[in-house]
Amino acid sequence: MPSEKGQRKSFKQRLVLKSNLVKETLSEFLGTFIMIVLGCGSVAQAILSRGHFGGIVTVNVGFAMAVVMAIYVTGGVSGGHINPAVSFAMCLFGRMKWYKLPFYMGAQFLGAFVGAATLFGIYYDGLMSFADGKLLIVGENATAHIFATYPAPYLSLANAFADQVMATTFLLMIVFAIFDSRNLGVPKGLEPIVIGLLIIVISSSLGLNSGCAMNPARDLSPRLFTALAGWGSDVFTAGNNFWWIPVVGPMVGAVIGGLIYVLIIEIHHPDPDAGFQTESSEDKPEKYELSVIM
Repeated sequence: MPSEKGQRKSFKQRLVLKSNLVKETLSEFLGTFIMIVLGCGSVAQAILSRGHFGGIVTVNVGFAMAVVMAIYVTGGVSGGHINPAVSFAMCLFGRMKWYKLPFYMGAQFLGAFVGAATLFGIYYDGLMSFADGKLLIVGENATAHIFATYPAPYLSLANAFADQVMATTFLLMIVFAIFDSRNLGVPKGLEPIVIGLLIIVISSSLGLNSGCAMNPARDLSPRLFTALAGWGSDVFTAGNNFWWIPVVGPMVGAVIGGLIYVLIIEIHHPDPDAGFQTESSEDKPEKYELSVIM
C-alpha cells in the first residue's frame, strides 16, 4: 500500500504541466491579470476617493510597481512580457519564436479582461455610490478611465497616435538596453525594478496627452469589459473613436524602439567570437536572452 507521502507526490505530479508553451501561456495570463488589478486598482483608489487616497503620483508609482510585481511572478517562466507589443517585438528581433506569439497575445488580452472584471467586483459598491449608480465616460464623475485610457480634450487623433508610438518607442528601446549585458546592463534579478523606474519616468513625462497606455492588452480588454459592464459602446466612440490608438500605436512604437536600439547600439558591439575585447569586456557577463517587460 503506497505511503501518504507517495500519494501526495503522485497528486502533485498529476498537476504539473508538461508543455512549456502551456506554462508560458498561463504565466502571461497571470502576469497581465496582476498588472491590471493592481495597476488599474491604483487609478480606481485615486478616482473613487476623489483624490483623498491617491493622485497622479500614486497612480504612476502604483502602476509601475504593478508591472514590477507581475514580472517577478512570471518572468522566470514566460519572461513576463504582459504586453502584446513587447511579445511582437521579441519575435521580430529574434528573441522569441513566432509560433508562440498568438498564445502570448491571447493570454495577455484574456488576463487583462479578467483583471478588469475582478477590479470591477472589488470596487463595485464604490462605483455604484460614486455617481448615484451611473457609470459615466466623461465629466467630473467619469469612471471609465479607471479601466482604459482616454485622450485629453485638446488632443487630435494624429497627435494621439504619435504620442503612443513615441512612448512605446522609448519603452522598447530602453528595455532592450536593460537586458543588453554587452552594454552597461542590469544585475540579474533587478531588471523588473529598473523597468518599474522606466515606466515611472515615461508616465511622468509623456502621460499628459492620453494616459500613456503603451500596451494594447492593458487598454483594449478593459475597455471591452466596460462596454459590457454598463458604460456602453460609447467607450469605443469617445475621443473621436480614440480606442484604436492605444492598440495600433504601441505595436508600431515597439518595432521602432527595437530597431533604433539594434541599429544604433546593439550591432556595433565588438564580436565576442572575433578575439577582440574592449577594456572592460572581461568583467561583463555573457549576454542572456531578452525576454521581459510590461
